[in-house]
Amino acid sequence: MKIREINAMRGPNYWSVRRHKLIVMVLDLEEMEERPSNTIDGFLERLKTMFPTMYSHRCSVGEPGGFFQRVEEGTWMGHIIEHIALEIQTLADMDTGFGRTRDYGEKGVYNVVFSYIEESVGRYAAKAAVRICEALIQGEAYDLADDIQEMRELREAERLGPSTGSIVEEAASRGIPWIRLNKYSLCQLGYGANQKRIQATVTSETSSIGVELACDKEDTKYLLEQAEVEVPRGDIISRERSLEDACRYVGYPLVIKPIDGNHGRGITVNITNYDDALVAFHAAKEVSSRVIVEKYITGEDYRLLVINHRLVAAAIRTPAHVIGNGKSTITELVDKVNEDPRRGFGHENVLTKITINDLTKTIIKDAGYTVDSVLKDGERLVLKDTANLSTGGTAEDVTDIVHPANVSMAERISKIIDLDICGIDVMTDDITKPLSETGGAVLEVNAGPGFRMHLAPTTGLPRNVAAPVIDKLFPIQGDTGRIPIVAVTGTNGKTTTTRLIAHIAKMSGYRVGYTTSDGVYIQNRLLMKGDCTGPASAEFVLKDPTVNFAVLESARGGLLRAGLGFKNCDIGIVTNIAADHLGLKGIHTVEQLARVKGVIPETVLPDGYAILNADDDLVYDMRRNIDSNLALFSMDENNPRIQALQRKGGITAVYENGYVTICRGTWKMRIMKVEDIPLTYGGKATFMIQNVLPAILTANIRGISIEDMKAALETFIPSASQTPGRLNIFEFENFTILLDYAHNPAGMRALQKFTENLDHSYKVGIIAGIGDRRVEDNNEMGMIAAEMFDEVIIRQDKRLRGKTEEELIKMLNDGIMAKDPNKKTTIIPSEKEAITFAANNAKKGSLIILCSDVIPDALDLVVRFKDQEAKGETVFSY
Repeated sequence: MKIREINAMRGPNYWSVRRHKLIVMVLDLEEMEERPSNTIDGFLERLKTMFPTMYSHRCSVGEPGGFFQRVEEGTWMGHIIEHIALEIQTLADMDTGFGRTRDYGEKGVYNVVFSYIEESVGRYAAKAAVRICEALIQGEAYDLADDIQEMRELREAERLGPSTGSIVEEAASRGIPWIRLNKYSLCQLGYGANQKRIQATVTSETSSIGVELACDKEDTKYLLEQAEVEVPRGDIISRERSLEDACRYVGYPLVIKPIDGNHGRGITVNITNYDDALVAFHAAKEVSSRVIVEKYITGEDYRLLVINHRLVAAAIRTPAHVIGNGKSTITELVDKVNEDPRRGFGHENVLTKITINDLTKTIIKDAGYTVDSVLKDGERLVLKDTANLSTGGTAEDVTDIVHPANVSMAERISKIIDLDICGIDVMTDDITKPLSETGGAVLEVNAGPGFRMHLAPTTGLPRNVAAPVIDKLFPIQGDTGRIPIVAVTGTNGKTTTTRLIAHIAKMSGYRVGYTTSDGVYIQNRLLMKGDCTGPASAEFVLKDPTVNFAVLESARGGLLRAGLGFKNCDIGIVTNIAADHLGLKGIHTVEQLARVKGVIPETVLPDGYAILNADDDLVYDMRRNIDSNLALFSMDENNPRIQALQRKGGITAVYENGYVTICRGTWKMRIMKVEDIPLTYGGKATFMIQNVLPAILTANIRGISIEDMKAALETFIPSASQTPGRLNIFEFENFTILLDYAHNPAGMRALQKFTENLDHSYKVGIIAGIGDRRVEDNNEMGMIAAEMFDEVIIRQDKRLRGKTEEELIKMLNDGIMAKDPNKKTTIIPSEKEAITFAANNAKKGSLIILCSDVIPDALDLVVRFKDQEAKGETVFSY
């Protein structure tokens, strides 16, 4: 078996609009296509032995043991690999269960689709599942434990931490979209100009002064002392010679810690003599140049969590420890503690397993033991020098018993240090009494405190401490931090429709970001070049903090490769569906292509609008799967589909009596005469009228006035600047060049209809075969060219996309010859040479029609020819 490719979906996709995290593996079974599972001796028994828990897989049978029944009856390896990939993720504590295996359209090749929790783990599971299946087929031994541990480690390296994850989950539950901005904890909540940011538990509204103060324990302690907050006596030193005086001033027992440390690094507690203080001093110096020597306060370790200057949670923390039984060694006691099912690797469970590292061995040695020592029955031995959960500590929620004086103190501290989110470490014998009565003290104030101990305490009530964070960032009820998103898809007209909507929105005062097959634009400034119709380009716009209106062209390639770059849109437009790119990525029919494009209207929010072409059967049928409002457009006001929606009071746009018109119910609002819209070339370009209709529907739905629409339509000029590569016409003294992106039979037919209305005595077409189209598609392009043009020049695309130059030229030429064997045809592979040849040999009054796929290069050359003509040159050159 051979893996052809592995793609990770990260948003709504062809396989599922609601399950965004899917692995799609294209798997060639090769000779195993002829060997289903029931033909392999012992396969089922080996599978059951390795994965007894697979009994829970119901599969299509619909009951426990269903999958094993399918294997016994005989099923193909792609299906089995799907189930293995799901099961090994579950065994690695990433329980996920959606999968399906479907024919790719080639014999023995399948799309193996399954859900994942973390992308790197999903990709690993795909490859591991194939390896495991091959071992089961061969009857070879396989060590599953290595794969399980590797997946756990991959998860810990990739996943968001508990604190960040909780905030993101709370945001998502409120409909607030989010984007991870780096591989660590920096995340964006909301889109564009309405975004907020978090990094762990530091927010975009956290005071930088507050963070600096919290990181500087000297300043923190000074400010708290000045505010009459109970803090332990202490001194700050940087040289060893100052240590003895500091110890004498503070008095034993004492604590030594780095001034700007975190996560317990370099801290030594309960120091009772100078020798130990010296060792502790050097340990702290490895973390920080300056060191705090302060009084060791006895009592319990409490963490008070304050968010937006209100105490929201409190917990008592206990460092990792074991309790002797008079029989077991310390190592055995640790192993016993780690058997608690609540303990896991890293952050996978409520508690973390205790590890015996060098620090632990030092603590054990200082207590007079080794790891092989047996503790007396009931004796408690602390194994870590901090109570952090990440080192195996435990936490008990005590929020409801904190004394009001301590609550007030904590909230006051958050304002003194100026932190919107802060963790305050308190040592006291009894949190139910004021610190002034117990001799307790505030030890530290932490910026970016961990939430894990409050979200899932070992005992006590869990607290949703992420909720007040979101409340602070988005204080207005119902605010989701979104910006209007218009998504545009279809076979032809996507780019022009996208550009026109962006232009209308910009003219109405929005700060617009939009993506097209030409590039990404922020306020009409081109920031990324190339085909930018995929999820990464969409995210580029949605991450831009200057944008408050997004128009996103969404092509089939990105949808199949990674899914959409956004979860929902406010308006989803489908222009049309025609045969294009068939035979690629397992999409072989226009019906399958329609299902790909149909993802866009299915992602429209319930109060948004799916705008569909009522003249296209495949597009109109998409209405069956939408959860939003429906709006339709048509070139025929008498289209019965249009009339049916109008009778229901729906919104439609039609071309009628020479006008583009919006109808609310049956009431007409004529926007503008088509002949006055520059984009339509006086109404001659009917396919451009079709692009105008969804654009004015979008504007009307977004509340843009008819006056603003008209102003935008009047100023949207078909040109190299506003519509590059879309009906760009250049008038020369003796001939005309028309540059267009027509790249499929439907596009060529539309271009043919337009050029038939142009008054030119002779037409020359410059065309190219496209490598990722079927033979019949390129043949048809040649046949259309033979009808359209008096003379044809065959050139070659810059990107061959899997075919040879000779193959593509032959496909086009075969089509031309099938239609008109006598058609004058010239083959000039270089686009520059082909354009130059056509210009230098143009007949007076002729029209040269250039169908180009690399628009900027062709535009640059034609503009150069215009400059050469203006200088009086009679021969064009590149």
